[in-house]
Amino acid sequence: MDRVPILKIGDVLLVSIQIDLQDQTVLALQEDLADRIVKTGARGVIIDITAVDIVDSFIGRMFATIASMSRLMDAETVVVGMRPAVAITLVELGLSLGGVRTALDLEKGMRVLGAPLPAVRPGTS
Repeated sequence: MDRVPILKIGDVLLVSIQIDLQDQTVLALQEDLADRIVKTGARGVIIDITAVDIVDSFIGRMFATIASMSRLMDAETVVVGMRPAVAITLVELGLSLGGVRTALDLEKGMRVLGAPLPAVRPGTS
């Protein structure tokens, strides 16, 4: 089973999903993320789903569960990079991601959390 990496940027944890999500992968992510929130004292979680093409009802519910779990541990969750097809699917499935804030991209997600953005040196991008 593949694991989803969880990166720490300041007091924010970044989860960048770059693999096909299987039920077991999402359950493992939920446990890993809870552990990392506790260990790091993170106050924010960004879940980047830019590479996710398809979601089902289980995965949609798990995003809401992850957000609720994070909120209980005093960390706000923002989902970034949602493709239009994914948003349409979630609506058609009747799933509302209550408590999950969204942003178009990672930079906007960091702003939603009030997290400082890394400085970019001139001549780099």
